[in-house]
Amino acid sequence: MRGKLFNRQHILNHILVNSTRLHEIAQTNRSMEYLPDSNARYKDVDYWNERYRTEESFEWFGDLTKFDHLLKQHVGTEENILMLGCGNSALSYDMYRAGYTSITNVDYSSVCVESMAERHKDCAQLSWLCMDARRLAFPDGVFDVVLEKGTLDAMLVEESDPWKVSESAARLLHQVLLEVSRVLKPGGRFISVTFAQPHFRKGLYARAEYDWSIKHYHYGNSFHYFLYVLTKGEELSSEDAALERRLLVEAEAPPTNIRFQEADSEDFLNNIGL
Repeated sequence: MRGKLFNRQHILNHILVNSTRLHEIAQTNRSMEYLPDSNARYKDVDYWNERYRTEESFEWFGDLTKFDHLLKQHVGTEENILMLGCGNSALSYDMYRAGYTSITNVDYSSVCVESMAERHKDCAQLSWLCMDARRLAFPDGVFDVVLEKGTLDAMLVEESDPWKVSESAARLLHQVLLEVSRVLKPGGRFISVTFAQPHFRKGLYARAEYDWSIKHYHYGNSFHYFLYVLTKGEELSSEDAALERRLLVEAEAPPTNIRFQEADSEDFLNNIGL
């Protein structure tokens, strides 16, 4: 029984981390026309430009009402906020309506940025810029908060092993996280909203080089999402520091072949109930 339960959890974890397309199907009854033919296209700016030309809006991991109780604990309404990979989400506008007074939105899709700027042209507190998250064109220490919802997940869509990302993906995320840390003020927070559980995502965030601590929360009912709060200028907990050391040792060790238990004969994927 224990082996069966572990195997089921392993399969579910793998789905939650890697199956962006499955998540998009499960989250909504929307038309299938916007789904890419492969996960790799989620990393393609041409795919997003094409999608944003016709798609009005889409909310990854629920709208503001689903996690506003968590956001209020860590983000002040008068703080300077950077929305990283804003997409066509209504999150910035919903936050504006909730009283947040300064939100800079960046996305690498020029189509998205132009469309959102036109849509919200009467909201002076919202600005829209086309920018690469790996090379943010801002001075050091200018934002109180950097917020991303699903942006990092889109960068990891091609990963096949939820326990260890590829070198190319690790480099990409390292570039982005260094930039996030750089533009945060001392005491600033990086808010990351994702469907990646802590045992997968904390290994990417737990680096002393980023100069932040890590806390995490979850929300949702049948399908849990996770909200990470990384506070600049605070040290990693002893647990997270130990995690960083262990991962550094593992990165230097030669690869090993691991065989997982064969899947259950029953059709587990059809019984998840997303």
